[in-house]
Amino acid sequence: MSWKAYNPAWPLHEAMQAASARWHRRGLLTAGQQQAIQVAYPLEFYRPGLFLRIGLFIFACIGALGGAGFFALLTELDHFRAVAILGGFGTLAALEFFIRSSRLYHAGADQALLYITLGWFTVLLIDIVHDIVPYSSRYGTSLGTSYLFLILGPLFLLFLAVTIRYADRLVAAGTYLLLLLLMANWLLQVPAGRLLLPFALMLASGVAYWLVKRLSRRPDYLYYRRCLLMLQALALATFYLGGNYYMVREGNAHISGEYVSAQIPFAPLFYLFTAIIPLVCIAVGLRRPSRIWLLTGLAAAAFSLFTLRYYRALMPPEVAAVLAGAVLLALAAWAVRYLRPARHGLTSRPNDEHSPHFNLESLVVAQTAVVPQAPPPGFQFGGGHSGGGGAEGNY
Repeated sequence: MSWKAYNPAWPLHEAMQAASARWHRRGLLTAGQQQAIQVAYPLEFYRPGLFLRIGLFIFACIGALGGAGFFALLTELDHFRAVAILGGFGTLAALEFFIRSSRLYHAGADQALLYITLGWFTVLLIDIVHDIVPYSSRYGTSLGTSYLFLILGPLFLLFLAVTIRYADRLVAAGTYLLLLLLMANWLLQVPAGRLLLPFALMLASGVAYWLVKRLSRRPDYLYYRRCLLMLQALALATFYLGGNYYMVREGNAHISGEYVSAQIPFAPLFYLFTAIIPLVCIAVGLRRPSRIWLLTGLAAAAFSLFTLRYYRALMPPEVAAVLAGAVLLALAAWAVRYLRPARHGLTSRPNDEHSPHFNLESLVVAQTAVVPQAPPPGFQFGGGHSGGGGAEGNY
């Protein structure tokens, strides 16, 4: 039995067809060549359009939860664990059946069944841990309680196994966030943990980004491509949020149970992180170029401005919003005009808006074909005086 739920050839065929369509729009492939690639790499899975996927997702949720509700009514709501176990394993069996029989591949219905399965097992785990721990430890609201560790640990392993098998991006994001929560839970149980928590989050985010880049070199990268892109963006976002002054200060107050946040240690360092990290992300995104870095940097810059505005109000909010909108609009208009045509490896044109400057087949033939050699010199014709004889009535 394969540990991957979907056929590993499906993402490869999907990527080949997308690449061939893109090359055809750019004039690198002829229509016949694109048709040949589509025949060689057929799409043997079912994935409808966006709106139909949303409809299938909703109908699958209604069906799965309706079935569980009907069974709960039969048991007169007295056997919650039995309902959760049957609901979890029932939706899991339905998920595996529909993937094999209907060839669903991130088609909406399979994603709904996957999330419902995880939901059932999550509430079942919480209910079991709730009965295991002492009564005094059940209702603690602190992030550093051992009660929370008993839930987060098994949940992390469950989400990790589901991510490996189904390669779902939301489940991968949940796995990453569970890992960060586990680390925060462990740090808050040691004396200096609260002080080290922001730096530990930044370090863990950097390590996660490095690990994701290493995983991108695996042969089965295409199967997990969606998950890895999501994890790259999340790692950059958590790295910035770990050093953001607002998050550190307000998070420290929330953990301490204070209603009004006070100044935090190493405040100038977090001022620097809040100002520098967005600029570094934007610079890296423009230099590589990388949309993940660029969009993350722009979002981080907006949040840094919010942080500044939250603690240092320089002008009324409506005036600040109007001025910021005018500046951003003028900057966007200038960037669109400046980057058309492309400058410094960047352009404001769409990716596929390029003139067909050469044909890929012609390039390959030109590079591989053997140039015919001229025949060696031999008998040479010529020397007569009757060329066109008779056409004008004389020789």
